[in-house]
Amino acid sequence: MLALFGLVLTVATAAAVYAAVRSWSVRRRALARLYAIDAPVTGGGDSINRDTALARWLASAGYRRPEAQTLFVSATIACAAAGVLVSQIYRLFLVDSLLDAIVGVPGSAGDVLALVLQGGPWILFVISALVPTIAVRTARRARMHAIEQDLPLALELFATMAEAGLGFDAALARIVRAQGSNRALSSEFVNFQHDMLAGMSRTQALRQLARRVDVPSLTSFTSALIQAEAVGASMAETLQHQAVDLRQRRRENALLQAQALPVKLVFPLVICFLPGIFASTLAPVIFQMIEVADSVIRSAGQ
Repeated sequence: MLALFGLVLTVATAAAVYAAVRSWSVRRRALARLYAIDAPVTGGGDSINRDTALARWLASAGYRRPEAQTLFVSATIACAAAGVLVSQIYRLFLVDSLLDAIVGVPGSAGDVLALVLQGGPWILFVISALVPTIAVRTARRARMHAIEQDLPLALELFATMAEAGLGFDAALARIVRAQGSNRALSSEFVNFQHDMLAGMSRTQALRQLARRVDVPSLTSFTSALIQAEAVGASMAETLQHQAVDLRQRRRENALLQAQALPVKLVFPLVICFLPGIFASTLAPVIFQMIEVADSVIRSAGQ
């Protein structure tokens, strides 16, 4: 039974990894078609090793030091070793006592709990080995969310300054000075400025920015700028349209989340509130029924 559970867990993990890799590859192919990723790169503001998927994934989470990949692999190996140690301690000292504690559980619930407890070493090992991956994934999501939150204001400032006659580079410098370099979007703009100072063209620098950040809203913004520069369109109008479009998409996402809220509230209502309501409303009735039944049984016994 333990071997079957381990096999099912391994197959499920492999399926999840395959789905994630497939989704990532589809996304990278789409970006390659849009931004011509195979174009040669000369120079750059950051020293990211773009030859590996792990480096790009760590870079999108903000870990861009040369030793980031080594640290991540070392942390994963250390956590896996710690998971092996914890699983062995669990198997030697805890699993027997826990199995004895659930012997009295009736029905198939006891069998399910016993199966989970017997597979505890595998579960602890997988969770421990995935701790660095979960940490990097959380940091990547937080960074992407921060960029998506700061981008509409930056676009509004871009559009306002462009309408006032300020150039793109000068407007970008003012936005970076206003927001500070501690924000995720401002740091990416600083890297974009470094790419420009290193001699890279604006189109290639925008491609590098979209590739480095890998956020859909910023990808759309850079794509519009590249198209506007290629066809000679007005930069101010392009930025204004991008700001309006991004603001509309954020409004639609907020409405979508608001409409999904009642459905999400069903589960805590059913699990947490309804049992308490039933207990408070039906408890007096059940108590009276028990008293009546007790009195009837006593009168019949006499």
